[in-house]
Amino acid sequence: MLPATLSDSYSGLARALAPEAVLVIGALLVLGFDLFAGKRQSGPRAAVSALIGIAALAGAAWLTACAGPSGFALQRALDIDKLAVGARLGAYALSAFTLLLLPGSSRLRHPAEYVAIILFATVGFSLMAAANNLLLGFLAIELASLSLYILVGFDKTRPDSAEAGLKYFLFGGTSAAFMLFGFSLLYGLAGTIDLTSLGFMLRDSFSPVVLVALVMVLVGFGFKVAAVPFHLWAPDAYQGAPSSAAALVASASKLAGFAFFLRLLWPGLHSLAGDAAALPLAAGWMPVVAVLSLGSLFVGNLGALAQTNVRRLLAYSAIAHAGVMLLGIIAAGEAGVGPLFYYAATYGLATVGAFGVVSVIERDAPCQKLTDLAGLWKRSPLLALTLFVFVLSLAGVPPLAGFFGKFAVFAAVLKLNGLGGPAGWLAILAIAFSAVALYYYLAILKQALVAGPAKDAKRIPVPALPALSLVLCAALLVVLGVFPSLILSRL
Repeated sequence: MLPATLSDSYSGLARALAPEAVLVIGALLVLGFDLFAGKRQSGPRAAVSALIGIAALAGAAWLTACAGPSGFALQRALDIDKLAVGARLGAYALSAFTLLLLPGSSRLRHPAEYVAIILFATVGFSLMAAANNLLLGFLAIELASLSLYILVGFDKTRPDSAEAGLKYFLFGGTSAAFMLFGFSLLYGLAGTIDLTSLGFMLRDSFSPVVLVALVMVLVGFGFKVAAVPFHLWAPDAYQGAPSSAAALVASASKLAGFAFFLRLLWPGLHSLAGDAAALPLAAGWMPVVAVLSLGSLFVGNLGALAQTNVRRLLAYSAIAHAGVMLLGIIAAGEAGVGPLFYYAATYGLATVGAFGVVSVIERDAPCQKLTDLAGLWKRSPLLALTLFVFVLSLAGVPPLAGFFGKFAVFAAVLKLNGLGGPAGWLAILAIAFSAVALYYYLAILKQALVAGPAKDAKRIPVPALPALSLVLCAALLVVLGVFPSLILSRL
C-alpha cells in the first residue's frame, strides 16, 4: 500500500488534471467513432464528432467548476486558483462554440480529426491557464500552438489555407525558440522554474543577462497575442484559415495565453516589472509592454481602416484589442486580474460570433470582401442581428460586454497614476482609437444592414448547430454587459 503522502499526491494530481484527461478521452472517442462507425456519410460524421467533442468539453467544465480553486498540485507545477478556474471554463466555452461552427462537408473532409485537434488544443489552453512553472507553461503553449498550426492549414480546398498554416508555423517556431531561450536564461539566473519563486530569486538582480531574458520572453509573448511588431502572421492566418480555426486562434488561444503570461509577469517577474505609470520610467518589463501596447493600438486600428477583406479587418481588429489587453497586464499589479480576464473573455465571445457569421455564409457563397455581406439583413435576419451584436461589442458600444470590458481596463490603468504618466496617456490614446475603430466596424454594419443585396443573392440557410452557437454568444454578450459582476465577482 502506498504511503499516505504519496497517495495524497497522486489523488491531488488526478483531481487537478481530471479536466484534461476528459478532453483527451473525448478526442480518442471521436477518432474511434470515426474509425469504426462513421465512414459512411460526411454530414452525420461531422455532427456526431462535434457533439462528442462538446460532451467532452462539458464534462471538463463540470469537473473544473465542481473542484473550484484547489491550490497547488504536482509539486507546485499547477496552481488551480480563481484565475485558472476562470480561464479553463472560458477556454472550454469558447472551444465548444467553435465546435458548433464546423465547416460544411464540402470543405471539411476529415471532421473527426478536426474535432480531435480542437480538443488537443484545448488541453493546451487548459494547462496554460494553470501552469505555475516555466517548463509546463512552455509545453502547454507548444501543444496548443502545434494544434493551431494544423487547424489553420486544414482546408485542403483553398491554397491560401496551406499558405496561412505554413506562415503561422514558421513564425510560431521562431517565437518558440526565442521564448525557450528566455526561459532557459531565467532558470539559469534563478535556479528554479517555479513562477512563485522566480520573482523572489531574481529580486534586485537587474543585470544585462536579465534584460536579454526579458526581451526573449516578451518576443515570444508578443507573437502569441499578435502584438506589434510581432503581428505579421495574423492577417494571413486569419484570411486563409477555416473560419472556426480563426475563431479559436483569436479567442480561446488569446484568453489562455494572457492567463499564463499574467501569472508569469505577476507575480513571477514582479521584481523586474519596473514602472510605466510615472515619469521617469523605471527599467523593467512594464515599459516594454507599454511600447507593445502603443504599437498594437496604432497599427491595429489604422491598418483596419484600409481593409476591404472581412477576415483581414478582423485580424487587425484583434491586433488593436491585444493592445488594450496589454494595458490590462500593466494594471493587473494594482487592480488584479479581473478587468483583463473580463475583457479577454468577452472579446473572445464577440470574435467567435463574428467568425461564426462568416463561416455560415461561406457554406453557400464566398465571404471574403466586405461587399459579400451586402444585404445580409434580407438574406438572413438571424445572421444580421447576431452580427450587429458582435460588431457593436467589439466596438465597445453600451450596454454590451465589450463596452464594460474597455471601461474596466481603462479605469484600472487610470487608477495607477491618473494622467500623470505614460500608462495614463496610453489609456487616453486607447479611448481615442476606440472612436477611430467605430469607423471600420460601422463599415461592416453598413454592408450588412444598409446596403442592398446583389440581384443573384440567395437566402442563407442557417444550420441548427451554428445558429445555437451564434445565439448563445450574442446572448452572453448582452447578459455579461448588463451584469458584469457575474464574472468580476468571481475573480
